[in-house]
Amino acid sequence: MSASTLRSRLGLRSLRETPRLRLGQAQSRFSQYRHASSASSGGAQGGRAKVVLYGSALAASLYVAYLYITDTRAFIHRWIVPPMLRVVYPDAEDAHHSGTAMMKALYKLNLHIRERDTSLSDPALSTTVFDTTISNPIGISAGLDKGAEIPDPLFALGAGLVEVGGITPLAQGGNPRPRVWRVPGIDGMVNRCGLNSEGADAIAIRLRDRLRRFARSIDVTEAAVLNGEAGVPPGSLQANRLLAVQVAKNKETNERDEKAIAADYVYCVRRLAPYADILVVNVSSPNTPGLRDLQATGPLTRLLSAVVEEARQTARKTPPRVMVKVSPDEDTDAQMEGIVQAVENSGVDGVIVGNTTKSRSGLVPTGVRLTAREEQAFAEQGGYSGPAMFSRTLDLVGRYRKMLDEKSHSTGAGQKVIFATGGITNGEQALQVLNAGASVAMVYTGLVYSGAGTVTRIKREMKDRM
Repeated sequence: MSASTLRSRLGLRSLRETPRLRLGQAQSRFSQYRHASSASSGGAQGGRAKVVLYGSALAASLYVAYLYITDTRAFIHRWIVPPMLRVVYPDAEDAHHSGTAMMKALYKLNLHIRERDTSLSDPALSTTVFDTTISNPIGISAGLDKGAEIPDPLFALGAGLVEVGGITPLAQGGNPRPRVWRVPGIDGMVNRCGLNSEGADAIAIRLRDRLRRFARSIDVTEAAVLNGEAGVPPGSLQANRLLAVQVAKNKETNERDEKAIAADYVYCVRRLAPYADILVVNVSSPNTPGLRDLQATGPLTRLLSAVVEEARQTARKTPPRVMVKVSPDEDTDAQMEGIVQAVENSGVDGVIVGNTTKSRSGLVPTGVRLTAREEQAFAEQGGYSGPAMFSRTLDLVGRYRKMLDEKSHSTGAGQKVIFATGGITNGEQALQVLNAGASVAMVYTGLVYSGAGTVTRIKREMKDRM
């Protein structure tokens, strides 16, 4: 074979084998790419799995945190928030306004604090007030929600009854600030607010709008709600709860003009009665000149009679009940008997015992030393409230119960209802006033110092002792 022939054949073979080599290299590279792609895809899938896992864990953590923070039993609501507010807001009234605004905003976002302890729905805690069964006998006193801005957030804290106000016919600014002081050494407060109020018209509009929103939410008419056809009381708009609305006279109304004073209360009743389950006549604020003088038998009878007559004309199927809020300082037998006589004469349905006290005697427990700042606050003119009031409240409830029952028995009238307020801070005290003859135990200052979980805690302590 010649060299040229050999070269020719070798070249041909080389040419024939080149595509095979290239194909093999391509297959090898494709295989490498496929493995790399598979590895990359696996890594991406693993990354996505981690994102889902971490996202789920974060969502679960946020949900658990939401449940905890919005639960009245949370540690922070008793031991962190109240002392923090005292530090951030040295003026107690500023702290109050901030708390009200926060509760209002959170409720709109459905992020409000609420009672989540379902065991407290126990029928053993329920009670009957004015032919209505309420879920529990713990109420929140007036003053916390003067303008009826947050009744629903307050109900969410677990209360069976909420009292809003006091409300005057015309708007009034009250006394100059500062007018609210804390006395933390004895968990007390002193105030001389002077019934600052937005006025009956503004608050009636607010309560009417609340009722209309509720009616729209369940697709019924406003009249149907007012007449009890929605299955809830027309004031509270919540099953097994009652809303009390407190009314009072304007500071500028002549304290010697009985007709003008009665006209103040009647105007408030006319504007607010449709949206109340209970109307509370405040004749016991220590910060309105001449108001406590109305507790004498004659003036009180005439005032309460005018209120009862107006309340009975409320344009709904069942008119609101009427109660009178009396002072703890009117504590002689003669004074109390005069009030009881006025209640009986006027047809009022019950008595709220009592209010803040002007007295300072016996309110600082033996062995407790107040700081100079606390002593100054304690000595301020105005009404005092706090745990030291409890023994006085308990005594007055028992005495009013006896006097009211004796009067009702002699006249053949039905039993009058008593609500107790003043110094109640725990379940044992609540049970004591209930056993003494009250139907509802009400709190206010206890909420200031013990926080949003106070009602839940009191109910739990009651249940444990029942």
